[in-house]
Amino acid sequence: MEEIRSFIAIELPEELKSALAKLQAQLKAENQSPVKWADPYGIHLTLKFLGNISFKQIEEITKAMETAAAGIAPFRLEVKDLGVFPNLKRVRVVWVGVGGDLERLNQLQQRIESNLTPLGFPPEGRPFSPHLTLARVREQATPEERESLGQLITNTKFTLSYQFTVDTINLMKSLLTREGAIYSRISSVRLK
Repeated sequence: MEEIRSFIAIELPEELKSALAKLQAQLKAENQSPVKWADPYGIHLTLKFLGNISFKQIEEITKAMETAAAGIAPFRLEVKDLGVFPNLKRVRVVWVGVGGDLERLNQLQQRIESNLTPLGFPPEGRPFSPHLTLARVREQATPEERESLGQLITNTKFTLSYQFTVDTINLMKSLLTREGAIYSRISSVRLK
């Protein structure tokens, strides 16, 4: 039986993706560390990573998403800050933070989490930390290269100011290729 690598996410407006591409270009120009940059036109806000699912599960996952979204009106988010995981001395991931109506975002994410648990998707062990991944540092990066990237992030002025409305959540397919992941939408649920 064929399986689909999947996740639930909020897709971003094209204008924001273009702004993230410019930010990446600015960072790339000054970065010397071995980094895998995310395709800016594939960047999204992940609400729940599901892993491999079967075609048969798509309908029940979409229903769980509909139940989670029921009664949550569209809300606004904004991009803010440039940061890293886990810290500036041992950079593994470079991200842009998300602000705005985080209360509604967290409520939506928690509902998705609890609606999917009975379907066999265990809750995430870490607290939800909304962010947009710009880059991942490659395994072969030295401690000095990781720290150097952290310094670059610290010295970069974050001037991106962008707000957007969240009115849809999507079940997404992630196809892994040599060039990177290719994302496509499987189903969508509108907030009302």
